Amino acid sequence: MFLLTKLPAAYIAGVRVREANEEKCIASVPYKWLSQNPFRSTYFACLSMAAELSTGALAMAHLYKRDPPVSMLVVKVESEYFKKAAGRTYFTCEDGGLFEKAITDTVTNGEPVTVKAKSVGKNKEGDIIAEFYITWSFKAKSKR
Repeated sequence: MFLLTKLPAAYIAGVRVREANEEKCIASVPYKWLSQNPFRSTYFACLSMAAELSTGALAMAHLYKRDPPVSMLVVKVESEYFKKAAGRTYFTCEDGGLFEKAITDTVTNGEPVTVKAKSVGKNKEGDIIAEFYITWSFKAKSKR
């Protein structure tokens, strides 16, 4: 329900969280009519949505019921493509520890902290399709 209400474009494109825990998150995007480009592969923007979701959902897991609350924002996206995405692509981020440390640091010192999270997209055969680096900024909200 979260995707439908908060990220409707990702939901419509078929982006889904496949696995999530404190250390790792896997999101996928299919190759279908709504996610294709004219070159018979998955459109880069749809790949980007899945990569961002794999990092963002992992970060949000570390923010759940956090006191004081912490805001998060994407400040940079970098990507590199290696192979045509002609089927479902699975993006994995294993940077849960980096998010936990950054969030603890911003709560402790009150200063914004950034994390450059890596998400690797692979096809079902295990071939690397793309690598994304999503830089997130975290800032503890002040208590009023």
